[in-house]
Amino acid sequence: MNFTTASALLELCQSQQITISQAMIKRETDFLGKDYNEIKKQMGRSYQIMKDAVHKALQEQITSMGGLIGGEAAKINQHRLTGTPVCGQIVAKAIAYAMGVLEVNASMGLIVAAPTAGSSGVIPGVFLTLQEEFGFTDEQMIDALFNAGAIGYLITRNATVAGAEGGCQAEVGAASAMAASAATQLMGGTPAQCCSAAATAITNILGLVCDPIAGLVEAPCQKRNAMGASNALVSAEITLAGVGNLIPLDEVIATMYAVGRSIPFELRETALGGVAGTPTGCALCQKVFG
Repeated sequence: MNFTTASALLELCQSQQITISQAMIKRETDFLGKDYNEIKKQMGRSYQIMKDAVHKALQEQITSMGGLIGGEAAKINQHRLTGTPVCGQIVAKAIAYAMGVLEVNASMGLIVAAPTAGSSGVIPGVFLTLQEEFGFTDEQMIDALFNAGAIGYLITRNATVAGAEGGCQAEVGAASAMAASAATQLMGGTPAQCCSAAATAITNILGLVCDPIAGLVEAPCQKRNAMGASNALVSAEITLAGVGNLIPLDEVIATMYAVGRSIPFELRETALGGVAGTPTGCALCQKVFG
């Protein structure tokens, strides 16, 4: 069993009356030649690493290799717990969690590239928040990761998840789409709604450049992971309310790829443009590398 487009995935889900997660699991067992329990165990390990990364950032003092970030997640989480978060508890928690994972990544800690290291905070931020707020089991969260994996597979196959090729829209945008689809399924959405949420998430971030200060995956990457997590929740909320995306996911993915190839190379992970190219950005680069 295989699918290479969102339309084929939806046709498969409809004909067999299965979820996107179930379709992805069937594909993985057929394609990799492994049984379900083995694949599930591997996915469970990935989810545990995600959870550990979030907890590490909130419980330990972390400083990134470049010294540009560290401790922001704990500050945001503390404000959420003791203050009045503007975004409300769910979004504020997702933001803190997503930013925390980037701190762990930037300090050479263990993370899951989902789909990349630079976007590794989005899915943990959304997943752990939804699990804590709505009481989902680990089994349900692991199942949802297969949903996210299906969307990531489609983007990787038909476009790119590399910032150097497609800008940050390809990294954080892809992660946000993966999280939006999985969140929609967790909250009772249909496969069609999952794909609509993913399309909305990508559309919302279309054209986002990749301009890491000093060439490090620290800033503005950390805050963009927070944005990606919140965008995923927004996209799921819009979709579950019955507001679909006008452009199908396949066309949105193709558009993202075309837009990414059109972005000047200075704005595709080279640290030559965007905020990395500002006077302050250049001064920070000099400070980091001497």
